[in-house]
Amino acid sequence: MNNNCVMKRPACAGRFFLGPKKGAFVNLEELKGKAGDIRVDIVKMVAEAGSGHPGGSLSAADILCALYFGGVLKHDPTNPKMEERDRFLLSKGHAAPALYATLAEAGYFPKEELATLRKLHSRLQGHPDCKKLPGVEASTGSLGQGLSISAGMAVGLKMNGSDSTVFTLMGDGECQEGQVWEAAMFAAHKNLDNLVAIVDHNHLQIDGRIENVCSPEDLGDKFRAFGWQVFQCDGNDMEAVLATLESAKEARGGKPCAIIAETTKGKGVSFMEDQAGWHGKAPNAEQTAEALAELTGEKEA
Repeated sequence: MNNNCVMKRPACAGRFFLGPKKGAFVNLEELKGKAGDIRVDIVKMVAEAGSGHPGGSLSAADILCALYFGGVLKHDPTNPKMEERDRFLLSKGHAAPALYATLAEAGYFPKEELATLRKLHSRLQGHPDCKKLPGVEASTGSLGQGLSISAGMAVGLKMNGSDSTVFTLMGDGECQEGQVWEAAMFAAHKNLDNLVAIVDHNHLQIDGRIENVCSPEDLGDKFRAFGWQVFQCDGNDMEAVLATLESAKEARGGKPCAIIAETTKGKGVSFMEDQAGWHGKAPNAEQTAEALAELTGEKEA
């Protein structure tokens, strides 16, 4: 298989085959519906809070949905600390609304709690807090640190003889941080083939297009140069995301895996799409109503 891309696996009548190891299908339309629900919750949460980061949360919704509901991530909401679980770490911690909406959808805590985002005494802080919320593996938010934490987790799991996988979701602007590449070098040196780093490549950061601020491109070539196996996919195409995540998890060829997921910032809300201004701004009442109507219409179409 060409490491630059992953072919879609056989789909039948809207179902996706998880592969011979699992011998099961998932319903693609149901997953797309869940991703739609996650996006609706993201918009509602950020609007209710009056602050937050909708753009990068919306771009990552399909990736998180595929991980948690597509049979990729081994996890149990009734036992968040299950020893044999896979680990997921949100390195781009400002996209916490996407993680919270996903965890609530999965049953880690009541969905009603989503309305408390960023409020006093809420467990749903602006960035994830592992001491307060079940399902959060590490407190994140300072960009560039998540890959180091994930590599440490991966080393620990290998030392313990575990076959669990560590997934981490990073921003493309985050890849301007030097610590990312220190961690990348370390992970390859330690042959951490139980580590999968996903880059939400929406091409935007708070100050504009990453190519104009401080270009980290070509990200695939950079990870490959550091000794990683690299996959690329459309990060807003559910079938492509599932196929790529499964391929990266199963690779286990002595190298860590990087997935460059091409996404659209603000995906699903037309006036937010590909707009840096929606990196960290809450919609007003009129904009919220427009966004929810559009998202609901997409789900019903």
